[in-house]
Amino acid sequence: MAKKYFITGISTGVGKTVVAAIITEALEADYWKPVQAGDLHNSDTARVAALISNRTSVFHKNAIALQTPMSPHAAAEIDGVQIKLHNLTEPETKNHLVIEGAGGLLVPLNDKHTIIDIIKEEYNVIVVSRHYLGSINHTLLTVKTLQEKGYHVSVIFSGNKHESTEDIIVKMTRVPVIGRVDEEPYFDKHVIKEYAERFKAKL
Repeated sequence: MAKKYFITGISTGVGKTVVAAIITEALEADYWKPVQAGDLHNSDTARVAALISNRTSVFHKNAIALQTPMSPHAAAEIDGVQIKLHNLTEPETKNHLVIEGAGGLLVPLNDKHTIIDIIKEEYNVIVVSRHYLGSINHTLLTVKTLQEKGYHVSVIFSGNKHESTEDIIVKMTRVPVIGRVDEEPYFDKHVIKEYAERFKAKL
């Protein structure tokens, strides 16, 4: 049975797109980013596609593509676009599907809804956590919010290992850890494939 994975981060710049590429490669899944704000010529969809080796994955078009690199609600206002949940319909596929969010769970889409409102109950949610001052708080808030809503949650750590940070996150949330994406000098198809093979058994 095909699975659906939603990739979210505890903040921006924590490695969410790289993780999305790894999971997409591991499952030879389809990929979809519902909302892209800014960088339309170097979008996350294009970045993930460039990192994938398999020939099975399909890269679905954004439901909403905005010109300005800002929070979706603000970028949409500049573009004169209204983001409505019923327009964020996931693509039809019989394959596994990896869905990449924008920023964190409570990034606004409009004045009523945030990213968490597009996460369906059947999605497996992967939280990408990276160590920085405040990251424990951000990770616990993210994971506990998802757990309280009944989602199946797991974590991937990114960046250099910080043992005390990771230990307390695991102890306080009891969340399964899929693995770690190290601070690599670069990410290309070969590096992504190595991580995909490493994580595959835990998906």
